Amino acid sequence: MKKFFKKVFSRFPLVALTIVVLILLFFAVLTGGFFLAEYLVTELFPASEPYVTAIVTLADYLILIVAVVNVVSRDFVPETKIPWLLCIVVLNLLGVFIYVLFSSHRPSRRERKLYREVSAKFRGDLMPAVPKETLQRSVGHWAEVGRALAVSEPLAAVRANTKTEYFPSGKKFFERVIGDLERAEKFIFVEYFIVEEGIFWNTILDVLLKKAQEGVEVRVMYDDIGSMGKVKAGYYKKLRKLGLKTQKFNPFVPVVTTLHNNRDHRKILVIDGKVGYTGGLNLADEYINETHPFGYWKDNAVRLEGEGVYNLTQMFLGMYQLSAGEAEDVTPYLVHYQAEGKGYVQPYGGGPVPIFERHLAEDVYVNILNAAHNYVYITTPYLIIDYRMKQALILAAKRGVDVRIVTPHIPDKKLAFGLTRSNYMALIKGGVKVYEFTPGFVHAKTFLADDTVGTVGTVNLDYRSFLYHFEDGVVMYRTEALKDIKKDFEQTFEVSALQSEEDAKKNVVWRWLCEIAKIFAPLF
Repeated sequence: MKKFFKKVFSRFPLVALTIVVLILLFFAVLTGGFFLAEYLVTELFPASEPYVTAIVTLADYLILIVAVVNVVSRDFVPETKIPWLLCIVVLNLLGVFIYVLFSSHRPSRRERKLYREVSAKFRGDLMPAVPKETLQRSVGHWAEVGRALAVSEPLAAVRANTKTEYFPSGKKFFERVIGDLERAEKFIFVEYFIVEEGIFWNTILDVLLKKAQEGVEVRVMYDDIGSMGKVKAGYYKKLRKLGLKTQKFNPFVPVVTTLHNNRDHRKILVIDGKVGYTGGLNLADEYINETHPFGYWKDNAVRLEGEGVYNLTQMFLGMYQLSAGEAEDVTPYLVHYQAEGKGYVQPYGGGPVPIFERHLAEDVYVNILNAAHNYVYITTPYLIIDYRMKQALILAAKRGVDVRIVTPHIPDKKLAFGLTRSNYMALIKGGVKVYEFTPGFVHAKTFLADDTVGTVGTVNLDYRSFLYHFEDGVVMYRTEALKDIKKDFEQTFEVSALQSEEDAKKNVVWRWLCEIAKIFAPLF
Protein backbone atom coordinates (compact mmCIF):
# COMPACT_ATOMS: atom_id res chain seq x y z
CA MET A 1 0.00 0.00 0.00
CA LYS A 2 2.86 2.35 0.85
CA LYS A 3 4.43 1.74 -2.59
CA PHE A 4 1.06 2.38 -4.26
CA PHE A 5 0.61 5.79 -2.61
CA LYS A 6 4.24 6.64 -3.28
CA LYS A 7 3.72 6.00 -7.01
CA VAL A 8 0.36 7.79 -7.16
CA PHE A 9 1.67 10.91 -5.45
CA SER A 10 5.11 10.92 -7.02
CA ARG A 11 6.17 13.68 -9.41
CA PHE A 12 5.44 11.81 -12.65
CA PRO A 13 1.65 11.23 -12.22
CA LEU A 14 1.25 14.76 -10.87
CA VAL A 15 3.06 16.13 -13.94
CA ALA A 16 0.86 14.02 -16.26
CA LEU A 17 -2.27 15.24 -14.46
CA THR A 18 -1.07 18.85 -14.75
CA ILE A 19 -0.62 18.51 -18.51
CA VAL A 20 -4.11 17.01 -18.96
CA VAL A 21 -5.71 19.74 -16.84
CA LEU A 22 -3.91 22.48 -18.77
CA ILE A 23 -4.96 21.05 -22.13
CA LEU A 24 -8.59 20.85 -21.00
CA LEU A 25 -8.42 24.35 -19.53
CA PHE A 26 -6.94 25.89 -22.69
CA PHE A 27 -9.50 24.17 -24.89
CA ALA A 28 -12.36 25.15 -22.58
CA VAL A 29 -11.29 28.81 -22.71
CA LEU A 30 -10.92 28.67 -26.50
CA THR A 31 -14.25 27.02 -27.24
CA GLY A 32 -16.04 28.83 -24.42
CA GLY A 33 -15.02 32.21 -25.78
CA PHE A 34 -16.04 31.13 -29.28
CA PHE A 35 -19.55 30.06 -28.26
CA LEU A 36 -19.97 32.99 -25.86
CA ALA A 37 -19.34 35.43 -28.71
CA GLU A 38 -21.84 33.57 -30.91
CA TYR A 39 -24.45 33.58 -28.11
CA LEU A 40 -24.09 37.28 -27.38
CA VAL A 41 -24.43 38.22 -31.04
CA THR A 42 -27.52 36.09 -31.60
CA GLU A 43 -29.14 37.31 -28.37
CA LEU A 44 -28.49 40.96 -29.06
CA PHE A 45 -29.31 40.71 -32.77
CA PRO A 46 -31.73 37.75 -33.26
CA ALA A 47 -32.30 38.57 -36.91
CA SER A 48 -28.61 38.03 -37.64
CA GLU A 49 -28.54 34.43 -36.37
CA PRO A 50 -28.48 32.75 -39.86
CA TYR A 51 -25.65 35.06 -40.93
CA VAL A 52 -23.69 34.42 -37.73
CA THR A 53 -24.05 30.67 -38.19
CA ALA A 54 -22.82 30.94 -41.78
CA ILE A 55 -19.86 33.09 -40.72
CA VAL A 56 -18.95 30.67 -37.92
CA THR A 57 -19.13 27.70 -40.30
CA LEU A 58 -17.03 29.53 -42.89
CA ALA A 59 -14.47 30.48 -40.23
CA ASP A 60 -14.34 26.85 -39.09
CA TYR A 61 -13.65 25.66 -42.66
CA LEU A 62 -11.04 28.36 -43.23
CA ILE A 63 -9.17 27.40 -40.04
CA LEU A 64 -9.20 23.74 -41.11
CA ILE A 65 -7.98 24.60 -44.62
CA VAL A 66 -5.16 26.77 -43.29
CA ALA A 67 -4.13 24.00 -40.87
CA VAL A 68 -4.17 21.33 -43.61
CA VAL A 69 -2.12 23.53 -45.97
CA ASN A 70 0.33 24.17 -43.15
CA VAL A 71 0.79 20.42 -42.52
CA VAL A 72 1.29 19.64 -46.19
CA SER A 73 3.77 22.46 -46.80
CA ARG A 74 5.92 22.07 -43.66
CA ASP A 75 9.30 20.37 -43.81
CA PHE A 76 8.16 17.37 -41.76
CA VAL A 77 9.37 13.80 -41.85
CA PRO A 78 6.80 12.33 -44.31
CA GLU A 79 5.40 9.81 -41.81
CA THR A 80 4.28 12.62 -39.49
CA LYS A 81 2.03 14.37 -42.03
CA ILE A 82 -0.72 11.74 -42.37
CA PRO A 83 -1.40 11.38 -38.60
CA TRP A 84 -1.56 15.16 -38.21
CA LEU A 85 -3.99 15.42 -41.12
CA LEU A 86 -6.15 12.67 -39.56
CA CYS A 87 -6.05 14.47 -36.23
CA ILE A 88 -7.23 17.74 -37.79
CA VAL A 89 -9.93 16.23 -40.03
CA VAL A 90 -11.39 13.92 -37.38
CA LEU A 91 -11.20 16.24 -34.35
CA ASN A 92 -11.93 19.51 -36.17
CA LEU A 93 -10.99 22.55 -34.04
CA LEU A 94 -9.74 20.34 -31.21
CA GLY A 95 -7.41 18.69 -33.72
CA VAL A 96 -6.16 22.09 -34.88
CA PHE A 97 -5.61 23.08 -31.26
CA ILE A 98 -3.59 19.90 -30.58
CA TYR A 99 -1.61 20.42 -33.78
CA VAL A 100 -0.68 24.00 -32.87
CA LEU A 101 0.46 22.92 -29.41
CA PHE A 102 2.35 19.74 -30.20
CA SER A 103 3.41 19.65 -33.84
CA SER A 104 6.73 21.43 -33.39
CA HIS A 105 9.70 19.57 -31.95
CA ARG A 106 12.25 22.22 -32.76
CA PRO A 107 14.48 23.55 -29.99
CA SER A 108 13.88 27.19 -29.13
CA ARG A 109 15.51 30.00 -31.10
CA ARG A 110 17.68 30.84 -28.09
CA GLU A 111 18.92 27.24 -27.87
CA ARG A 112 19.69 27.12 -31.59
CA LYS A 113 21.64 30.38 -31.43
CA LEU A 114 23.61 29.28 -28.37
CA TYR A 115 24.46 25.89 -29.87
CA ARG A 116 25.76 27.53 -33.05
CA GLU A 117 27.91 29.83 -30.92
CA VAL A 118 29.31 26.91 -28.92
CA SER A 119 29.95 24.82 -32.04
CA ALA A 120 31.80 27.71 -33.67
CA LYS A 121 34.17 27.85 -30.70
CA PHE A 122 34.87 24.14 -31.00
CA ARG A 123 35.61 24.44 -34.70
CA GLY A 124 38.26 27.02 -33.88
CA ASP A 125 40.24 24.42 -31.90
CA LEU A 126 39.76 21.12 -33.68
CA MET A 127 42.19 18.25 -33.31
CA PRO A 128 43.27 17.17 -36.83
CA ALA A 129 41.08 14.33 -38.07
CA VAL A 130 42.25 11.14 -39.75
CA PRO A 131 42.55 11.86 -43.50
CA LYS A 132 39.85 10.11 -45.52
CA GLU A 133 42.50 8.48 -47.71
CA THR A 134 44.08 6.86 -44.64
CA LEU A 135 40.73 5.50 -43.49
CA GLN A 136 39.93 4.25 -46.97
CA ARG A 137 43.20 2.33 -47.19
CA SER A 138 42.33 0.62 -43.92
CA VAL A 139 38.64 -0.18 -44.35
CA GLY A 140 37.90 0.27 -48.05
CA HIS A 141 34.34 1.24 -48.96
CA TRP A 142 33.40 1.49 -45.26
CA ALA A 143 35.26 4.81 -45.19
CA GLU A 144 32.21 6.36 -46.87
CA VAL A 145 30.18 5.80 -43.67
CA GLY A 146 32.66 7.96 -41.79
CA ARG A 147 32.89 10.54 -44.54
CA ALA A 148 29.10 10.99 -44.75
CA LEU A 149 28.89 11.46 -40.98
CA ALA A 150 31.77 13.95 -40.83
CA VAL A 151 30.33 16.00 -43.71
CA SER A 152 26.99 16.36 -41.89
CA GLU A 153 28.60 16.97 -38.47
CA PRO A 154 32.14 18.42 -38.62
CA LEU A 155 32.66 17.77 -34.89
CA ALA A 156 32.23 14.02 -35.53
CA ALA A 157 35.78 13.55 -36.79
CA VAL A 158 37.42 10.15 -37.26
CA ARG A 159 40.17 9.56 -34.69
CA ALA A 160 43.17 7.25 -34.52
CA ASN A 161 45.43 6.37 -31.55
CA THR A 162 42.52 5.21 -29.42
CA LYS A 163 42.27 2.05 -27.35
CA THR A 164 38.77 0.54 -27.22
CA GLU A 165 37.28 -1.81 -24.66
CA TYR A 166 33.79 -3.32 -24.78
CA PHE A 167 31.55 -4.18 -21.81
CA PRO A 168 28.70 -6.64 -22.51
CA SER A 169 26.93 -5.88 -19.22
CA GLY A 170 26.42 -3.08 -16.74
CA LYS A 171 28.18 -5.03 -14.02
CA LYS A 172 31.45 -5.23 -15.97
CA PHE A 173 31.20 -1.52 -16.81
CA PHE A 174 30.61 -0.71 -13.12
CA GLU A 175 33.71 -2.62 -12.03
CA ARG A 176 35.91 -0.83 -14.58
CA VAL A 177 34.64 2.72 -14.28
CA ILE A 178 35.18 3.05 -10.52
CA GLY A 179 38.93 2.52 -10.95
CA ASP A 180 39.09 5.15 -13.71
CA LEU A 181 37.21 7.67 -11.57
CA GLU A 182 39.56 7.04 -8.66
CA ARG A 183 42.52 7.99 -10.88
CA ALA A 184 41.04 11.31 -12.08
CA GLU A 185 43.39 14.27 -11.63
CA LYS A 186 41.83 17.32 -13.33
CA PHE A 187 38.16 16.93 -14.30
CA ILE A 188 35.27 14.48 -14.53
CA PHE A 189 32.23 15.02 -16.78
CA VAL A 190 29.08 12.95 -16.21
CA GLU A 191 26.07 13.19 -18.55
CA TYR A 192 23.25 10.64 -18.31
CA PHE A 193 19.58 10.48 -19.21
CA ILE A 194 18.74 8.80 -15.89
CA VAL A 195 20.32 8.98 -12.47
CA GLU A 196 18.62 7.17 -9.62
CA GLU A 197 19.67 6.86 -6.00
CA GLY A 198 20.79 3.30 -5.33
CA ILE A 199 23.88 1.11 -5.28
CA PHE A 200 25.09 2.09 -8.78
CA TRP A 201 24.72 5.86 -8.68
CA ASN A 202 25.48 6.28 -4.96
CA THR A 203 28.76 4.37 -5.31
CA ILE A 204 29.80 6.58 -8.22
CA LEU A 205 28.62 9.68 -6.36
CA ASP A 206 30.79 8.83 -3.35
CA VAL A 207 33.85 8.73 -5.61
CA LEU A 208 32.82 12.00 -7.31
CA LEU A 209 32.48 13.75 -3.95
CA LYS A 210 35.84 12.41 -2.83
CA LYS A 211 37.54 13.63 -6.02
CA ALA A 212 35.85 17.04 -5.74
CA GLN A 213 37.30 17.42 -2.23
CA GLU A 214 40.72 16.62 -3.72
CA GLY A 215 40.36 19.54 -6.13
CA VAL A 216 39.14 17.68 -9.23
CA GLU A 217 36.48 19.64 -11.14
CA VAL A 218 33.33 17.51 -11.33
CA ARG A 219 30.39 18.36 -13.59
CA VAL A 220 27.17 16.36 -13.62
CA MET A 221 24.22 16.68 -15.98
CA TYR A 222 21.07 14.58 -16.06
CA ASP A 223 17.77 14.85 -17.92
CA ASP A 224 14.87 16.12 -15.85
CA ILE A 225 12.09 14.03 -17.38
CA GLY A 226 14.37 11.01 -17.77
CA SER A 227 15.17 11.12 -14.05
CA MET A 228 11.64 12.03 -12.99
CA GLY A 229 10.49 9.66 -10.27
CA LYS A 230 14.13 8.56 -9.77
CA VAL A 231 15.38 11.63 -7.90
CA LYS A 232 13.56 14.61 -6.40
CA ALA A 233 12.91 17.74 -8.45
CA GLY A 234 15.55 19.72 -6.55
CA TYR A 235 18.21 17.00 -6.58
CA TYR A 236 20.54 19.14 -8.69
CA LYS A 237 20.58 21.75 -5.91
CA LYS A 238 21.68 19.09 -3.46
CA LEU A 239 24.56 18.09 -5.73
CA ARG A 240 25.60 21.72 -6.10
CA LYS A 241 25.72 22.14 -2.34
CA LEU A 242 27.95 19.08 -2.17
CA GLY A 243 30.44 20.77 -4.49
CA LEU A 244 29.50 19.32 -7.88
CA LYS A 245 28.75 21.62 -10.83
CA THR A 246 25.33 20.30 -11.82
CA GLN A 247 22.81 20.98 -14.57
CA LYS A 248 19.33 19.53 -14.91
CA PHE A 249 18.73 19.43 -18.66
CA ASN A 250 15.52 21.02 -19.96
CA PRO A 251 13.70 21.23 -16.58
CA PHE A 252 10.02 20.41 -16.76
CA VAL A 253 7.65 23.27 -16.06
CA PRO A 254 3.85 22.79 -15.93
CA VAL A 255 3.21 24.51 -19.26
CA VAL A 256 1.88 22.78 -22.35
CA THR A 257 4.78 23.01 -24.78
CA THR A 258 6.63 20.83 -27.26
CA LEU A 259 10.02 21.90 -25.88
CA HIS A 260 9.80 19.00 -23.42
CA ASN A 261 10.16 16.58 -26.35
CA ASN A 262 13.84 17.43 -26.85
CA ARG A 263 15.42 15.28 -24.13
CA ASP A 264 19.10 14.67 -23.43
CA HIS A 265 19.24 10.91 -24.01
CA ARG A 266 23.05 10.80 -24.10
CA LYS A 267 25.25 8.71 -21.79
CA ILE A 268 28.75 10.18 -21.60
CA LEU A 269 31.48 9.95 -18.97
CA VAL A 270 34.80 11.75 -19.53
CA ILE A 271 37.84 11.62 -17.22
CA ASP A 272 40.65 14.15 -17.72
CA GLY A 273 39.98 14.19 -21.47
CA LYS A 274 41.93 10.92 -21.68
CA VAL A 275 39.33 8.25 -20.88
CA GLY A 276 35.69 8.27 -21.97
CA TYR A 277 32.67 5.97 -21.87
CA THR A 278 29.39 5.77 -23.73
CA GLY A 279 26.72 3.16 -24.41
CA GLY A 280 23.19 2.24 -23.41
CA LEU A 281 23.68 2.23 -19.65
CA ASN A 282 22.01 4.72 -17.35
CA LEU A 283 23.05 5.19 -13.72
CA ALA A 284 20.31 3.15 -12.01
CA ASP A 285 20.33 -0.26 -10.33
CA GLU A 286 18.43 -2.26 -12.97
CA TYR A 287 21.24 -1.48 -15.43
CA ILE A 288 23.68 -3.52 -13.33
CA ASN A 289 21.03 -6.13 -12.43
CA GLU A 290 20.86 -5.18 -8.77
CA THR A 291 17.12 -5.05 -9.37
CA HIS A 292 15.18 -7.11 -11.93
CA PRO A 293 11.98 -5.32 -12.96
CA PHE A 294 12.02 -6.98 -16.42
CA GLY A 295 14.14 -10.07 -15.99
CA TYR A 296 17.85 -9.90 -16.86
CA TRP A 297 18.77 -6.42 -18.12
CA LYS A 298 21.00 -6.75 -21.19
CA ASP A 299 23.01 -3.60 -21.82
CA ASN A 300 26.46 -2.50 -22.91
CA ALA A 301 29.10 0.24 -22.95
CA VAL A 302 32.40 1.01 -24.63
CA ARG A 303 35.50 2.59 -23.12
CA LEU A 304 37.75 4.85 -25.18
CA GLU A 305 41.26 5.93 -24.21
CA GLY A 306 43.08 8.34 -26.48
CA GLU A 307 42.16 10.77 -29.26
CA GLY A 308 38.55 9.61 -29.52
CA VAL A 309 37.80 11.08 -26.09
CA TYR A 310 38.29 14.54 -27.61
CA ASN A 311 34.93 14.17 -29.41
CA LEU A 312 33.15 13.02 -26.23
CA THR A 313 34.55 16.03 -24.35
CA GLN A 314 33.22 18.39 -27.00
CA MET A 315 29.81 16.72 -26.89
CA PHE A 316 29.54 17.05 -23.13
CA LEU A 317 30.67 20.68 -23.04
CA GLY A 318 28.25 21.57 -25.84
CA MET A 319 25.25 20.14 -24.00
CA TYR A 320 26.39 21.51 -20.63
CA GLN A 321 26.61 25.05 -22.03
CA LEU A 322 23.25 24.61 -23.76
CA SER A 323 21.72 23.64 -20.42
CA ALA A 324 23.50 26.41 -18.49
CA GLY A 325 22.40 28.98 -21.08
CA GLU A 326 25.79 30.57 -21.70
CA ALA A 327 28.99 29.88 -23.61
CA GLU A 328 32.35 29.53 -21.85
CA ASP A 329 36.03 29.11 -22.60
CA VAL A 330 36.45 25.35 -23.15
CA THR A 331 40.11 25.39 -24.18
CA PRO A 332 41.45 23.93 -20.88
CA TYR A 333 39.34 20.79 -21.36
CA LEU A 334 40.19 19.96 -24.98
CA VAL A 335 43.04 17.56 -24.31
CA HIS A 336 45.11 16.11 -27.16
CA TYR A 337 45.97 12.66 -25.83
CA GLN A 338 47.09 9.54 -27.66
CA ALA A 339 47.01 5.88 -26.66
CA GLU A 340 48.01 2.70 -28.45
CA GLY A 341 45.02 1.17 -30.15
CA LYS A 342 44.08 -0.57 -33.37
CA GLY A 343 41.73 0.88 -35.95
CA TYR A 344 39.80 4.12 -35.83
CA VAL A 345 36.89 5.56 -33.87
CA GLN A 346 34.31 8.22 -34.69
CA PRO A 347 32.34 9.40 -31.64
CA TYR A 348 29.39 11.52 -32.75
CA GLY A 349 26.48 13.42 -31.29
CA GLY A 350 23.12 13.94 -32.93
CA GLY A 351 19.93 15.75 -32.12
CA PRO A 352 16.88 17.53 -33.44
CA VAL A 353 16.86 19.51 -36.65
CA PRO A 354 17.71 22.40 -37.17
CA ILE A 355 20.36 22.37 -34.42
CA PHE A 356 21.79 19.51 -36.46
CA GLU A 357 21.70 19.52 -40.23
CA ARG A 358 20.29 15.99 -40.54
CA HIS A 359 18.97 13.14 -38.43
CA LEU A 360 22.51 11.82 -38.03
CA ALA A 361 21.84 8.71 -35.97
CA GLU A 362 19.47 7.23 -38.54
CA ASP A 363 21.93 8.16 -41.30
CA VAL A 364 24.66 6.13 -39.57
CA TYR A 365 22.45 3.05 -39.29
CA VAL A 366 21.14 3.26 -42.86
CA ASN A 367 24.64 3.77 -44.27
CA ILE A 368 25.93 0.70 -42.42
CA LEU A 369 23.07 -1.39 -43.82
CA ASN A 370 23.67 -0.08 -47.33
CA ALA A 371 27.42 -0.77 -47.21
CA ALA A 372 27.30 -4.28 -45.69
CA HIS A 373 28.24 -7.30 -47.79
CA ASN A 374 28.04 -10.25 -45.37
CA TYR A 375 26.10 -9.52 -42.18
CA VAL A 376 24.64 -6.83 -39.93
CA TYR A 377 23.79 -7.72 -36.32
CA ILE A 378 21.59 -5.34 -34.32
CA THR A 379 20.29 -5.01 -30.77
CA THR A 380 17.60 -2.48 -29.88
CA PRO A 381 15.02 -2.18 -27.09
CA TYR A 382 12.43 -0.67 -29.44
CA LEU A 383 11.76 -1.34 -33.12
CA ILE A 384 9.39 1.49 -34.04
CA ILE A 385 10.84 2.38 -37.40
CA ASP A 386 10.01 4.62 -40.32
CA TYR A 387 9.71 3.58 -43.97
CA ARG A 388 13.31 4.54 -44.73
CA MET A 389 14.77 2.31 -42.01
CA LYS A 390 12.43 -0.59 -42.77
CA GLN A 391 13.40 -0.54 -46.44
CA ALA A 392 17.11 -0.35 -45.62
CA LEU A 393 16.79 -3.47 -43.45
CA ILE A 394 14.80 -5.39 -46.06
CA LEU A 395 16.93 -4.32 -49.03
CA ALA A 396 20.09 -5.40 -47.21
CA ALA A 397 18.52 -8.82 -46.54
CA LYS A 398 17.43 -9.15 -50.17
CA ARG A 399 21.01 -8.48 -51.29
CA GLY A 400 21.99 -11.58 -49.34
CA VAL A 401 23.23 -9.82 -46.21
CA ASP A 402 22.52 -11.78 -43.01
CA VAL A 403 20.48 -9.15 -41.12
CA ARG A 404 19.61 -10.08 -37.53
CA ILE A 405 17.80 -7.95 -34.97
CA VAL A 406 17.51 -8.79 -31.27
CA THR A 407 14.67 -7.19 -29.31
CA PRO A 408 13.39 -7.81 -25.75
CA HIS A 409 11.13 -10.69 -24.80
CA ILE A 410 10.08 -9.06 -21.52
CA PRO A 411 8.97 -5.48 -22.24
CA ASP A 412 9.40 -2.40 -20.10
CA LYS A 413 6.55 -0.60 -21.91
CA LYS A 414 3.70 -2.71 -23.29
CA LEU A 415 2.59 -0.27 -25.99
CA ALA A 416 6.17 0.15 -27.25
CA PHE A 417 6.51 -3.64 -27.20
CA GLY A 418 3.32 -4.01 -29.21
CA LEU A 419 4.53 -1.46 -31.76
CA THR A 420 7.86 -3.29 -31.94
CA ARG A 421 6.18 -6.63 -32.62
CA SER A 422 3.88 -5.05 -35.21
CA ASN A 423 6.97 -4.59 -37.43
CA TYR A 424 8.04 -8.24 -37.26
CA MET A 425 5.87 -9.56 -40.10
CA ALA A 426 7.10 -7.18 -42.81
CA LEU A 427 10.71 -7.66 -41.77
CA ILE A 428 10.50 -11.45 -41.58
CA LYS A 429 8.84 -11.63 -45.00
CA GLY A 430 11.61 -9.38 -46.30
CA GLY A 431 14.29 -11.84 -45.13
CA VAL A 432 15.32 -10.17 -41.87
CA LYS A 433 15.85 -12.52 -38.91
CA VAL A 434 14.19 -11.21 -35.75
CA TYR A 435 15.07 -12.62 -32.33
CA GLU A 436 13.64 -11.99 -28.87
CA PHE A 437 16.03 -12.08 -25.91
CA THR A 438 14.29 -14.64 -23.69
CA PRO A 439 16.05 -13.93 -20.34
CA GLY A 440 14.60 -10.43 -20.16
CA PHE A 441 15.01 -6.93 -21.55
CA VAL A 442 17.54 -5.75 -24.16
CA HIS A 443 18.50 -2.10 -23.69
CA ALA A 444 21.74 -2.17 -25.74
CA LYS A 445 21.79 -0.19 -28.98
CA THR A 446 24.40 -1.89 -31.16
CA PHE A 447 25.23 -2.45 -34.84
CA LEU A 448 28.01 -4.76 -36.06
CA ALA A 449 28.79 -5.37 -39.74
CA ASP A 450 31.21 -7.65 -41.59
CA ASP A 451 33.73 -7.80 -38.69
CA THR A 452 34.82 -4.33 -39.81
CA VAL A 453 32.46 -1.65 -38.52
CA GLY A 454 30.34 -1.41 -35.39
CA THR A 455 28.58 1.21 -33.34
CA VAL A 456 27.63 1.39 -29.68
CA GLY A 457 25.63 4.28 -28.27
CA THR A 458 22.31 5.61 -27.06
CA VAL A 459 20.26 5.50 -30.28
CA ASN A 460 17.16 3.29 -30.29
CA LEU A 461 15.49 2.26 -33.54
CA ASP A 462 12.51 4.52 -32.91
CA TYR A 463 11.18 7.95 -33.82
CA ARG A 464 12.14 9.62 -30.56
CA SER A 465 15.83 8.75 -30.95
CA PHE A 466 15.89 9.60 -34.64
CA LEU A 467 13.92 12.86 -34.54
CA TYR A 468 13.62 14.46 -31.12
CA HIS A 469 16.32 13.42 -28.62
CA PHE A 470 19.92 14.49 -28.28
CA GLU A 471 21.83 11.22 -28.77
CA ASP A 472 25.38 9.97 -29.07
CA GLY A 473 27.33 6.96 -30.27
CA VAL A 474 30.75 5.84 -31.43
CA VAL A 475 31.40 4.22 -34.81
CA MET A 476 34.40 1.87 -34.68
CA TYR A 477 36.47 0.71 -37.65
CA ARG A 478 38.61 -2.44 -37.16
CA THR A 479 39.10 -1.79 -33.43
CA GLU A 480 39.86 -4.29 -30.65
CA ALA A 481 36.34 -3.95 -29.28
CA LEU A 482 34.66 -5.34 -32.41
CA LYS A 483 35.78 -8.91 -31.68
CA ASP A 484 34.22 -8.73 -28.22
CA ILE A 485 31.03 -7.24 -29.65
CA LYS A 486 30.75 -10.15 -32.08
CA LYS A 487 31.31 -12.64 -29.27
CA ASP A 488 28.58 -10.93 -27.27
CA PHE A 489 26.18 -11.18 -30.24
CA GLU A 490 26.91 -14.88 -30.66
CA GLN A 491 26.17 -15.52 -26.98
CA THR A 492 23.02 -13.41 -27.20
CA PHE A 493 21.68 -15.35 -30.20
CA GLU A 494 22.08 -18.59 -28.21
CA VAL A 495 19.59 -17.43 -25.56
CA SER A 496 17.21 -15.64 -27.95
CA ALA A 497 14.18 -17.06 -29.78
CA LEU A 498 14.06 -16.69 -33.57
CA GLN A 499 10.64 -15.33 -34.54
CA SER A 500 8.60 -16.86 -37.36
CA GLU A 501 5.66 -15.61 -39.38
CA GLU A 502 3.43 -17.73 -37.14
CA ASP A 503 4.81 -15.98 -34.07
CA ALA A 504 4.17 -12.61 -35.70
CA LYS A 505 0.51 -13.56 -36.33
CA LYS A 506 -0.27 -14.27 -32.68
CA ASN A 507 -2.76 -12.16 -30.71
CA VAL A 508 -4.57 -10.74 -33.74
CA VAL A 509 -6.68 -8.16 -31.87
CA TRP A 510 -3.72 -6.65 -30.03
CA ARG A 511 -1.64 -6.69 -33.23
CA TRP A 512 -4.28 -4.74 -35.16
CA LEU A 513 -4.66 -2.22 -32.33
CA CYS A 514 -0.92 -1.69 -32.50
CA GLU A 515 -1.11 -1.25 -36.28
CA ILE A 516 -3.59 1.57 -35.70
CA ALA A 517 -1.44 3.06 -32.95
CA LYS A 518 1.57 2.86 -35.28
CA ILE A 519 -0.03 5.50 -37.49
CA PHE A 520 0.46 8.02 -34.68
CA ALA A 521 3.86 6.73 -33.49
CA PRO A 522 5.83 9.49 -35.30
CA LEU A 523 4.03 12.16 -33.27
CA PHE A 524 5.20 10.95 -29.89
